[in-house]
Amino acid sequence: MSKQPNPQKIAKEIDKRQKQLSRPHSRYYIAYLFFIISIIYITDEVASQLATFMKTEIANDMMSKFGDASVSMLDIITVVSFPFMALGVLYKPLADKFGRKPFLVINTFGMCLGLLIIYLTESIPGYVIGACLTQFFITHDMQVVYIMETAPAKHRAKIYSSIKCIAMLGVLVIPLLRRTLMHETSQWRSVYMLPAIVGLGVSVAAMFFAKETDAFNLARINYLKGNTEENGTEASGGLIPSLKFAMSHKQLRWVFLALFFSETGFIMTNDYQVIMTYGYANNFLQKGLFTNLSTAVESVGVNEITTALFLFPVGCALSQLVPGFISDKFGRKKSAVIMSASAIVFFLAFWLGSRYGLNPQLVGFFCGASVGTFWANIDTISLIAGESTPTALRSSILSITYLPLGIGIGLSFAVSLPLMNHFGNSAVGLISLALTVPGLLADFIILTAKVRDTKGIDLKTVKGNEWD
Repeated sequence: MSKQPNPQKIAKEIDKRQKQLSRPHSRYYIAYLFFIISIIYITDEVASQLATFMKTEIANDMMSKFGDASVSMLDIITVVSFPFMALGVLYKPLADKFGRKPFLVINTFGMCLGLLIIYLTESIPGYVIGACLTQFFITHDMQVVYIMETAPAKHRAKIYSSIKCIAMLGVLVIPLLRRTLMHETSQWRSVYMLPAIVGLGVSVAAMFFAKETDAFNLARINYLKGNTEENGTEASGGLIPSLKFAMSHKQLRWVFLALFFSETGFIMTNDYQVIMTYGYANNFLQKGLFTNLSTAVESVGVNEITTALFLFPVGCALSQLVPGFISDKFGRKKSAVIMSASAIVFFLAFWLGSRYGLNPQLVGFFCGASVGTFWANIDTISLIAGESTPTALRSSILSITYLPLGIGIGLSFAVSLPLMNHFGNSAVGLISLALTVPGLLADFIILTAKVRDTKGIDLKTVKGNEWD
């Protein structure tokens, strides 16, 4: 027997949401909201990139202390975190019931608590706990939902890409901390401290200064009043209603397939630092500059790779900035197609550049542009998914996009891990090439042939059947 809704609770929540809607915003609210969102986005990107920027150093340090700890072992730790990330499919839809703000705060606090645990512990179990906690919370991107539901429709993509660009430039703090705090590769944990502390402070600031989005409040009021025609669906979030909705609309089915193929190249975004490290190390070894690979890896780790990583955020930031302007001028679809093709070109440039020992700044820029366009492609596809969905299901649909993404990532690891264990760290570049290029080509074809554009759609009235 289903539980009957409590009229008093419904009336109380409606009154609460209406008060939030009627509360006037100061004329500077949007500016300082986006400032807070930018800081949170920087924290999110730093938390996302830290382990990848430090991957070779983490693996080698653990190997010296605990025995067997290759790069593939760290990828296995990432796989171990997948079940916790999968819980997000149940966790993120809660934002369609309880609001965006609580989860903006909780996610920021949680990801930074994970970084703090990694900084404070020297055991592998402690690292795994911190990594799993961080991975769980960084996948939810509530700041993206805030941008989508707050920015004016005609500038939505530009504002999003500009904030994402700022966030990627913030990643410059990682190579800066590497250079100032990591004088030996075994000191990699010290790089985690500052981002952890700053992020915890930002989560507290968001609690006091961010407000609930008007789009959510309107959709929630309509749902509670039973005005299902206004929010385009009879459901108010949740895994099953979202899956049914996505599978019943042609646009979202193709979007999900494009996301799956794009993520088969995920291993590249996870191991680019390893690709560069062993590319340079093997090149220097062949030139006779070192007598063994381990010495070459230690040298390039504190020199060439740190130098290259200073340009990584620049390449990444520019590749995050451009697609927003393309999206608002020419459409989301065209932007995603261009980013998909660019990701292939830049990946080949940074892979070949490290193998042949080109200028580290140039290789770092190409690497950042490759990873940036890879994620810009996925971000733009996700933007299409969000704009193809009514407000009452938007957070839930954006949550279940992690299903095709997760399947693509799972395939990437299922193929790469056995090969990395067999051929070693030096083969990571070739393995990444074999997975990334075909997946992005398939993504490119689906976007070009099947996905429809959503430029200019009104997020308060979209029903999701406009492209069926």
